[in-house]
Amino acid sequence: CRFSRRYVLCEVVSEDPRCRQCIEDRAVGFAVRDAIGRVHGDYGLACCSISFTVKYLNAYTGTVLLRCRKDSYRLLCSALPFVRHLESRNQRYPCVLNTLHVGGTIRTCQKFLIQYNRRQLLMLLQNCTNEEERRCIQKSLLSCSLTEGQSQSGDEEDDGGTE
Repeated sequence: CRFSRRYVLCEVVSEDPRCRQCIEDRAVGFAVRDAIGRVHGDYGLACCSISFTVKYLNAYTGTVLLRCRKDSYRLLCSALPFVRHLESRNQRYPCVLNTLHVGGTIRTCQKFLIQYNRRQLLMLLQNCTNEEERRCIQKSLLSCSLTEGQSQSGDEEDDGGTE
């Protein structure tokens, strides 16, 4: 039997620049599970833990992709605002997980992230103070695309799909 899944795309928002460099997928997973347990108790934790995993983490951009079963994604999303810090290497970093998108496949989340990053770059472009900044951002804007090699690698779940 194959279960439907949802992918929740989040960004780690923190005022501490060291936070992004030190986050690990294990730390994000523990923090999210802890928040689910605090908000929804043992029932919510059990429902979300069945298929919950951190599929992707980019420490440089603070982008996190979480996977859970379709029937429990609302429990997961409602607990995300209660993540207040990440612990890594015996350090606590205050942060917030901002939900950007919920999708049915990794590919839809990739497409959304490309459009989101493009919009962020356009906002930066409007606030440029000199021509060199403007050129760098325009170059980044032109590189925002999903290449053919990327589109095939992350289209669907590749770990069998059975649980």
